[in-house]
Amino acid sequence: MSGNNVGEKVDANTVNSKNISLPMSRVKLIMKSSPDVSSINQDALFLTTKATELFVQHLAQCSFKKGAGREKNTLAYSDLAHVAEETETFQFLTDILPKKILARDYLRSLEERGEDGDD
Repeated sequence: MSGNNVGEKVDANTVNSKNISLPMSRVKLIMKSSPDVSSINQDALFLTTKATELFVQHLAQCSFKKGAGREKNTLAYSDLAHVAEETETFQFLTDILPKKILARDYLRSLEERGEDGDD
């Protein structure tokens, strides 16, 4: 006997969904948004969801470690942006997590570019 109550059927999807935090329905929706994807196997969906969860966890942990000098138990957007820019593994995220700059600094950089191009 497997330890289950008699007549109780264990669904693999129920067991798998208890091991993850991200909603598999959202991950499936994102996966289906690709024109190259026509159908998604449940095992592939679970593995993609779990891998995404582990990646986000790793990114957050690395960002927290590098930015934890300011305040304990906080993770700021700037910590994520800094890790994306400074760590080779996460550099593909720099367009998604750009460093924030003030509007006046951005406008100043545009003016400087314009002056450089006028020569």
